[in-house]
Amino acid sequence: MKIAVLAVQGAFAEHIARIRALGADCVELRQRADVEQHFDGLILPGGESTVQGKMLRDLHMFGPLRDKIAQGLPVLGTCAGLILLAEQISNDERRAYFRTLPVRVCRNAYGRQLGSFHTVETVAGIGSVPMTFIRAPYIESTRPGVEILASVDDKIVAVRYGNQIGTAFHPELDADDRMHGMFLDLC
Repeated sequence: MKIAVLAVQGAFAEHIARIRALGADCVELRQRADVEQHFDGLILPGGESTVQGKMLRDLHMFGPLRDKIAQGLPVLGTCAGLILLAEQISNDERRAYFRTLPVRVCRNAYGRQLGSFHTVETVAGIGSVPMTFIRAPYIESTRPGVEILASVDDKIVAVRYGNQIGTAFHPELDADDRMHGMFLDLC
């Protein structure tokens, strides 16, 4: 199994290490030619969604990746990756990216860097999972068909829709690998 990780900005190295530790191969997506190879799943890492969105377009990767996701490619979007997948961004209406995940997110919902935090909460089908939030979004609302996997303080922080998983937290920054395992099961 080969997993592609968007590697233009953000926490991509941590995702690659986690996926390799689980026994899958990884390929870094850095330019258009990288997108044209075969891969079985895609990870959109945390980082800065506006920078990632701009780089995806500037590097001509946006359209091909959007098409692959729309055609059912399994994808895990964490933090900024969740924002890239979201159909709507409530506090930045003019910026929406792939629009393949029918949710409405709020960017930087917990505030600036000082609002970052760590907690442990239940993820459906997994159990208690450590969650690290860094300038994180949360999901304000979902449309029919979206399964809510986890909430923190009544705010939705993880969902699954078809072959897409979106988390507001960074599972790659904690030792627990079950979120990545859930993703690999989709692949």
